[in-house]
Amino acid sequence: MIYKKLPQKFQPRFEVVSCYIEHNNKILLLHRHKNKSEGDKWGVPAGKIDSGESEMEAVIREIREETGQKFLSSELKYLTKVYVKYPEYHFIYHMFHIKIDKQPKVRLSTEEHKTYKWLLPNEALKLNLVRELDRCIKMFY
Repeated sequence: MIYKKLPQKFQPRFEVVSCYIEHNNKILLLHRHKNKSEGDKWGVPAGKIDSGESEMEAVIREIREETGQKFLSSELKYLTKVYVKYPEYHFIYHMFHIKIDKQPKVRLSTEEHKTYKWLLPNEALKLNLVRELDRCIKMFY
């Protein structure tokens, strides 16, 4: 479950950042390898915040690691954070957005993802998405 306000008995294990990279109204989605967490599902560039990292530093690093794209903090917009409670663990989820004019050449981290697509948000909702990503997409699109 996703909560916009801090829920009762919330005990986060970690924090995650993600980014909606948008070009021509389409967002970049990455297809995870089977052996990864939420394997064989689609998601946006995302990952855990490392110790000592800010949310912004983490999202810039994750985008670079997963797509090969380098963005400046001034280009990224912080959207919001939500509180996620799964039966097995809880975490804080920070969402960012960037709108780009030129579609970049995506260089996937082949250890994490097998392919990618640029899709309109309503098209993305038809994919087998990581848990709760559909709700997050609907919050902004």
